[in-house]
Amino acid sequence: MNEATDATEEIKALKEKILVYEKLIEELSAPIIPSIVPDTILVPLTGALSVERFMLIQEKIVQRIPSNDIHTVVIDFTDINTLGVEGKMGYDNISEKINELVSVLKLMGTETIFVGFSPAFAQHLILSNVSNFNQVRSFTNFRAGLQYLLEQKGMEIVEKK
Repeated sequence: MNEATDATEEIKALKEKILVYEKLIEELSAPIIPSIVPDTILVPLTGALSVERFMLIQEKIVQRIPSNDIHTVVIDFTDINTLGVEGKMGYDNISEKINELVSVLKLMGTETIFVGFSPAFAQHLILSNVSNFNQVRSFTNFRAGLQYLLEQKGMEIVEKK
């Protein structure tokens, strides 16, 4: 009986450790970074996307908006693996979730800017026929998105002499 009790305690400890690691992974899966542009946050995405992960990302962004008076959210898809999208979520689902996120943020008075869609990713999103991406503001890379934001806010980056 003593071995069974030890094994049960060990399993319980391992389950608790797994929960801690899952929470840590959840926190790291959608970092929200304050931008150098005022009232703007950057959300760099990496790896494979699932519906659950995208919903978590959306929730984190939505919670952050009012407390930090955010007017613009830049979501960077540069490091999203297209194979991961196909295997985990599918383009129909991601297209739908992107549309939902843009709508929610728009209702909150926040502009959403997307950067870093690869040509293949962009084509798959359009072919999914789920959303009207004409309403979405997107740029090839973060630099182009940042330049747009700076222009919109009447700002510029100047070199120090």
